[in-house]
Amino acid sequence: MMLSQDLAARLRACDTPTVCNAIEVAQGRRGFAGFTRATMHWSGDRHTRILGFARTAHIAGREAPSEPPDVLRARRMAYFRAMAEGPRPGVAVVEDMDGDAALGAWWGEVHAAVHGSVFGLSGAVTNGLMRDLGDLPASFPVLAGGIGPSHGFVHVHQIGEPVEIFGLRVAQGDLIHADCHGALVIPPEVLPDLGAALDKLEQSEGLVLGPIKDGPVSFEAFEAHWAAFEKART
Repeated sequence: MMLSQDLAARLRACDTPTVCNAIEVAQGRRGFAGFTRATMHWSGDRHTRILGFARTAHIAGREAPSEPPDVLRARRMAYFRAMAEGPRPGVAVVEDMDGDAALGAWWGEVHAAVHGSVFGLSGAVTNGLMRDLGDLPASFPVLAGGIGPSHGFVHVHQIGEPVEIFGLRVAQGDLIHADCHGALVIPPEVLPDLGAALDKLEQSEGLVLGPIKDGPVSFEAFEAHWAAFEKART
């Protein structure tokens, strides 16, 4: 799957709800379901986006691991290598196998800095925890399931296998868009039409938003604008 620089810049300028709507425009129907289904925690500001191809992994941290330390260290380094490799831009998508009982924060100051500055990733999406909120780099936003103070016994379980983040299934290499609203997977088949879909979405919403930018309109005028919007929208 190829992502042009122009489309990447366009997607970074859009919030995730806009991309969600544009996917439906490109598909020609409502019902797109490839997004997270939870209220999540966002470390970035409201104008920051995560965009990139997924590097997936599974972690756990509630219980002490039973494997020898050298095995765990080797797997962690294999995880680091996997995060550093692959198509650009990249996103870490990490499922905490402890789910709602997650206790160990994988995402803190050190891991966020390393994944951003060393591995060149654009951010992270997880159902697990983050911490060090005041020290997380602004250039590496994290969308997390929760916030906690401890790293617990957090360790890598699997690398490169499909993950699930609050109902969103993500495979290695899927194209992710995320922000303060949540995350989604952009279907590869819509990518060639996504720029035009964003244009069409902007035009259709402009039928309602444009006339009211300069002040109130009558209900009759609103009715006419809304009818045009309904006709144009997906």
